[in-house]
Amino acid sequence: MADFEYLKVSQQNHILTITLSRKDKLNAINTPMIEELQQVIQEVYDLDEVKGVIIRGDGDKAFVVGADIKEISQLNELNGRKYSETGQELFSLIENCHKPVIAAITGYCLGGGLELAMACHLRIATEEAKFGMPEANVGMIPGFGGTQRLPKLVGKGKALELLMTCDQISATEAKAIGLLNTVVSDDDELTFKCNSLLEKITSKAPLAIGMVINCVNAADGNSETGFQTESNNFSNCFKSQDFKEGIEAFVEKREPNFIGE
Repeated sequence: MADFEYLKVSQQNHILTITLSRKDKLNAINTPMIEELQQVIQEVYDLDEVKGVIIRGDGDKAFVVGADIKEISQLNELNGRKYSETGQELFSLIENCHKPVIAAITGYCLGGGLELAMACHLRIATEEAKFGMPEANVGMIPGFGGTQRLPKLVGKGKALELLMTCDQISATEAKAIGLLNTVVSDDDELTFKCNSLLEKITSKAPLAIGMVINCVNAADGNSETGFQTESNNFSNCFKSQDFKEGIEAFVEKREPNFIGE
């Protein structure tokens, strides 16, 4: 594989580890990272020597803290829709991959980071990890599929609570509500657990594993209409006064004064 600016890619045996690497920005997702990750995942589809994938963040402070706020602040209704659809396309590519993809989570897993984790087939986190969807704090909604995948994992009521309150929850609570498969004590155990689980899964018939993923995704009933509704509303956020106020308040480190317009 090629060298990347925002990813570190390594392979051990038949397991590929993709590390999201913007450590100084707590691995915040930007458009170049999305493009690089899409390139790698597309290659995974065709590489016979890769049977499973681990996605993780660089360092122990964050899996992904969210989308790059500087980039988000420059979006408008038109390019906001394109931004949302580009992220949705990547995360659907991950979700529909016929090879198992595990999110290995340490630190903060927020916003777009949680949306990425939810697109993976399995999620394993260390005890100190934190989870949340903080978009409404700045007058936004999730745009990479979060409004669609979160209710399917945790139920409609809990999803609405997390999306509307913007509360952060612990790894223990995340597992209790079905957001995580497993919680481990530290990063060493996280690496071991992810690799051992993938070794177990990839010892099975690859065609059958791919079919299982396909069938379970079909059972989820992922709706193009639902994802399009999310993109439409995501883009509409960027013409609102509340979004402008939310971003200004975030930059100025103060409480926003939302007016509902």
